[in-house]
Amino acid sequence: MQILGSNFTKISAERKPDFKSAGINTQIDFLDIKKEDLNFLKDAESLKVLFKFSLIHANQDKDNKIDEKEIQGQTTFEGSLILSVSKEENKLIQKSWKNKQMPPSLQIPLYNFILKKCTVKSVFLQDEVGLPNHLLKIPQLKAQPKQE
Repeated sequence: MQILGSNFTKISAERKPDFKSAGINTQIDFLDIKKEDLNFLKDAESLKVLFKFSLIHANQDKDNKIDEKEIQGQTTFEGSLILSVSKEENKLIQKSWKNKQMPPSLQIPLYNFILKKCTVKSVFLQDEVGLPNHLLKIPQLKAQPKQE
């Protein structure tokens, strides 16, 4: 599998006016997988994977579930990835997708790509709407005491 390209179709960030500090939860969902026709691929097939990435500021209950009423803020990205896959990989993906699942061998690399792409952009959006950022620690300089 090779990722040929990606794009966003929707980006949103929101914060409740009475924001209270809350935990941050990352959620990645694969929404759909479709065959994509790319003429320049000769020995491979291409797929379009639709995804949704969310950073949700809310505390979880004891079952690790988030109550919609408890959400203090959220940053969401929706988009697609274009993949080049072999015929065998395509069969495996299509078979897994019938149960709305992604094969584990592809899931982790796609999660990592989505995390890398969305996390960097989310830092800017969280700053703009006033959400705390727990994902990226920006280095800061500190003055050194003068030595005599």
